[in-house]
Amino acid sequence: MRPVPERPGPGQESVWDYPRPPRLERSAREVVVVLGGVELCRTRQAWRVLETSHPPTWYLPREGWLPGSLAPAAGTSFCEWKGVASYLTLVGGDVRAERAAWTYPDPTPGFAGLRDAVALYPAAVDSCTVDGERVRPQEGGFYGGWVTSDVVGPFKGVPGSQGW
Repeated sequence: MRPVPERPGPGQESVWDYPRPPRLERSAREVVVVLGGVELCRTRQAWRVLETSHPPTWYLPREGWLPGSLAPAAGTSFCEWKGVASYLTLVGGDVRAERAAWTYPDPTPGFAGLRDAVALYPAAVDSCTVDGERVRPQEGGFYGGWVTSDVVGPFKGVPGSQGW
């Protein structure tokens, strides 16, 4: 059963207005990722993937990452829209977040902009911010969405949302 979408206020987006299949969108907003007290990434050249019922998943260009902060991890997964993802471990100071990030080395043509960009689970790091606002992780642990005050739901991932 589809939930009742929240009504967006001024300057907000509803995830229920996002498309399916998802859309890739460039963003110049400042994104910062911190792990182990170390700033791993700062960029204004991110991509957002927008999909119905999901808060955006942010993809950050490799050149924005601190050298040595991304380590290959075992395993792959498949997305029907983007292709085969490879996993990465994030390293900040003495802290390792195993398989906390992923990348598409050879994405499908519609998502070619994501080639080698890195997405991550915000719950796995000290903090992710967008224009200085701390990101809340999408609930459920499976999806990598970033919840900010300018995005309203309800969001897929909460208990009972698998059939949305």
